[in-house]
Amino acid sequence: MRIGVYGGSFNPIHTGHAIIASHIMQQGYLDQLWLMVSPQNPLKQAHDMAADVHRLRMTEMVTRHLPGVETSAFEFQMPRPSYTIDTLNALQQKFPDDELLLVIGADNWAEWSRWRAHDEIVEHFGLLIYPRLGYEVVIPPELSERVTLVQAPVIEISSTRVRQLLAQGKSARFYVPDEVEQYINRHHLYQNNDK
Repeated sequence: MRIGVYGGSFNPIHTGHAIIASHIMQQGYLDQLWLMVSPQNPLKQAHDMAADVHRLRMTEMVTRHLPGVETSAFEFQMPRPSYTIDTLNALQQKFPDDELLLVIGADNWAEWSRWRAHDEIVEHFGLLIYPRLGYEVVIPPELSERVTLVQAPVIEISSTRVRQLLAQGKSARFYVPDEVEQYINRHHLYQNNDK
């Protein structure tokens, strides 16, 4: 089976994440797509991070409506901070018969050289890259068989923007699915720095 690993903080998950996941699956790039909720991104500050359980539940609310897409808490059992190469290697050990690909945005591709063991990730797992506004994706010819640019819509919604709206007491409706918005409000997430 060809499985995509789409990692992120999902802090919170938003409609852009859902559209990209749905598009990748409907275009037939993968047999399954796992949204891998990360407990801590080594490249990001964690001061405005909602609790793991909240981010996991919100992600599950979205993936249960997307055929072939699942929420994974696999990284929660990994040492922290969790690095993508360690996660992929551990997943490959657990699922030796499956082909794993990493799904990232063009913004991550732009800083790919900062990722731990980035060459090893490309060599052993391959990449699917989805476009982001303002980031041109240039794939060197020698990587063209391992790295694919997905022809997906450019979605300019960010978790940062959602958190900003909520912190200002504004609505995030349509930025996040209704069910996620209700969950955020019920648990007072991202509002007045209340985690």
